[in-house]
Amino acid sequence: MMPRGIYARAALILVFPVVFLQLVVSVVFIQRHFDGVTRLMTSAVTIDLQFIIDTANDAADLDDARAAIAPLGAALQIRTDLPAQLVPDSDINPFVDLTGATVIATLREEIPAMQVVSLEDRGRVTLWVETRHGALQMDLSRRRMSASNPHQLLVIMVVMGGLMTIVAYLFLRNQLRPIKRMAQAAADYGKGRITPFWPTGAVEVRAAGAAFLDMRNRLERQTQSRTMMLSGVSHDLRTPLTRLRLGLSMLDHPDAAELTRDVDDMQKLLDTFLDFARSDAADNIEQVVPGDIVRAVLHDATRMGQPVSMAAIDGPALPINLRPLAIRRALDNLLGNALRYGSQARIGVQVTERAVRFWVEDDGPGIPPDQYDEAISPFVRLDPARNQDQGSGVGLGLAIVADIARSHGGVLRLGVSQALGGLKAELVISR
Repeated sequence: MMPRGIYARAALILVFPVVFLQLVVSVVFIQRHFDGVTRLMTSAVTIDLQFIIDTANDAADLDDARAAIAPLGAALQIRTDLPAQLVPDSDINPFVDLTGATVIATLREEIPAMQVVSLEDRGRVTLWVETRHGALQMDLSRRRMSASNPHQLLVIMVVMGGLMTIVAYLFLRNQLRPIKRMAQAAADYGKGRITPFWPTGAVEVRAAGAAFLDMRNRLERQTQSRTMMLSGVSHDLRTPLTRLRLGLSMLDHPDAAELTRDVDDMQKLLDTFLDFARSDAADNIEQVVPGDIVRAVLHDATRMGQPVSMAAIDGPALPINLRPLAIRRALDNLLGNALRYGSQARIGVQVTERAVRFWVEDDGPGIPPDQYDEAISPFVRLDPARNQDQGSGVGLGLAIVADIARSHGGVLRLGVSQALGGLKAELVISR
């Protein structure tokens, strides 16, 4: 039930103490202070009311009582009516009246002959008491019995509490913005994008940002060092392989052809290792339409006479940040695996608001579900599922695709093709 966003949680942390403090202050201050003040003011007024009641009871008849209490009511600013024309059945106390219950309770405690009290008019107090000459109605100002502004305190508390909460939230948002920017930069780096970022905010946040930059720089240097090392290894190995190929081409021995094929296999293995280690280091992020990449891969496969067909291109044709060369390399590897172990393959793409899903499916023997994770691992070949006589790979095809997916912040998923019955490989990339 707690909010998941950092801004929502920060707002809850700010609002809850303010609301709790206002409730406590309202209950303690209003309930005790205003109720105490109201009780004292009402008790003082009951002396005047009781004096009028006693005067009415001391009169010999109704006319004398009315004549006696009239000047007293005028002097005490209390309107009287004897006998009262209409007496309500019960007390009237509005729900929003904060001190009404205290006024009524105090009047009933101090005046034994009290019948009904009405607080229907917020500015007046009307009460009816029993006398010798009938019901006596008295009406006086409410200000004489209770403080007139308890609601103003609540309004001030709520308004000032809301204003200070907004101000505190603005300050807190400025402190949380660097954390959100760092999280976005980390997410972009996981997808292969370098987002400009510089540490700002509090000391602890700056330290976390600086640590993130150091980590990113170390990873970049490590990647560059690996690429340079592999380039050097490639150059050093290609030279002796070339000399071997030239030397074998000059031999007339019958075994020279077999040795030449071994050298070619070594060259292919070397190229495969380099593709796996290089990944997408030489590819830059561009705005490309995923459907165009699929069409280009299908076009190249058709030109080569491969049995590849289009499955579907779903979703809007909008440009998305991708490494086009890396995606094409991944799709080519998936198609190569599909055609190596099956007789036909299908390729497709689906674009949604949150992800891009490329897939390649074939009609081959497939891979058991319990070996999906093992199949993606480097240098792993599944003998029961794949016939090694069909090709000369070293188990890096799916590993290269998985590495390209991770460089885009995505994942490689394996499953069963519903259309062809073989393996279905999905390259899912988050947008």
